[in-house]
Amino acid sequence: MKMKRSAGILLFRRRAELLEVFLVHPGGPFWARKDAGVWTIPKGEYTEEEEALIAARREFLEETGAVASGPFIPLGEVRQPVKIVSGWACEQDFDPAQLKSNFCEIEWPPRSGLRRQIPEVDRGEWFTISTAREKIHPAQAAFLTRLQQHLESQNRA
Repeated sequence: MKMKRSAGILLFRRRAELLEVFLVHPGGPFWARKDAGVWTIPKGEYTEEEEALIAARREFLEETGAVASGPFIPLGEVRQPVKIVSGWACEQDFDPAQLKSNFCEIEWPPRSGLRRQIPEVDRGEWFTISTAREKIHPAQAAFLTRLQQHLESQNRA
C-alpha cells in the first residue's frame, strides 16, 4: 500500500530569548480529551500532482484561516504510521484567538452510520520548544530539532 503524503508549516517566533512554535490540536470527539503527543503542525494531505510547499500553504490556510507568507525553511520529511509528512518553518506571528478552521465530516460514534461535522483543528497555541516536545506528535518532534539546528547555524554564520 502506498503511503499517504501530507505537508505542513511550523510557524515560529522569538519572544525575548525564547523560541516559540505554533501547534494545532485535532478537532472532533476522538481527540477531545487527548493532549500530550497529539498536537501537530498545521498540515494536510496532497496528491502527487501538487507541489508539497503549495499544499502546505493551502493546508495552513484551511486549518488556521491565516496565510503563511514565508520565507520558508525546509525541514524535510518525517514518517508517521500511515503517512509521510513534509514540513517547512516560517517566522511569523499569529493570534490563536483568530484561528478559523475548515470543517470535515466524520462518522461518530464509529460504525453508527451517523455523520457529524467537526473542525479539522479545534485550537492552536504557542509553545516553547521544550513544551512543544511534550505536546507534538512524536514523529513530528524531528521538525523542532531541525528548526533549532537551522536557527543555531544561522546565528553562527
